[in-house]
Amino acid sequence: MIRAVLDANTVASGFAGLRKPDSIPGLLIRLWRQGRYEMIVSEHLRNEIIRTFRQPYFRQRLSPLQISRVAALLRYQATQTPITDHVRGVATHPEDDLILATALSGRVTHLVTGDEKLQRLGAYKDITILSPRAFLELLTAQPG
Repeated sequence: MIRAVLDANTVASGFAGLRKPDSIPGLLIRLWRQGRYEMIVSEHLRNEIIRTFRQPYFRQRLSPLQISRVAALLRYQATQTPITDHVRGVATHPEDDLILATALSGRVTHLVTGDEKLQRLGAYKDITILSPRAFLELLTAQPG
């Protein structure tokens, strides 16, 4: 099974777009809920997702109750990993190094991000870095 880390914006956009049939992040969340891949999160990533939900864009789309439910879902349904591997100076932003560290610590196969600078890395160690659209194409190409 594919093990993946989705960055905070992809996860937040996914939950905000769950009811939109053309939302790629929303489709990724639905496929996760259907068991098509395993989502890996660290405490740091969960906290970053909650911070992302505080932005006006997301506050207009999700109620505090919905955000609370998402936080619980991520805590109890996603696979939790402590950050045991440290990454420094690989990405252009220290927060992105923490996402890479989450992916490395969680022994994932894929890191999904909308961040073009991070996507340009293409891969880090054995982790493929790709856009939400490319990850969706990968998932839908597999039987399942």
